[in-house]
Amino acid sequence: MDFLTSAECAEKWNVSQRRVAIYCKEGRIEGAVLRARMWMIPADAEKPEDPRRVRKMECEKK
Repeated sequence: MDFLTSAECAEKWNVSQRRVAIYCKEGRIEGAVLRARMWMIPADAEKPEDPRRVRKMECEKK
C-alpha cells in the first residue's frame, strides 16, 4: 500500500497541512497512522467532509 504525507494530502485536497492532521487525529481518515510524529495516509484515501461547511449549508437553507 502506498502512503502520502500530510503535506502531500494537503496539496492534493487543497486544504492546510494542519487540517489534514486534525482529520487524522479525529480518526476521520481510514488507514491513517502516526509514524515518528508524521501522519502517513493511504494514497487512495478520500477527503472527509468538513463539518464546518455542512453546518454552514444547513443554516443557509433555513
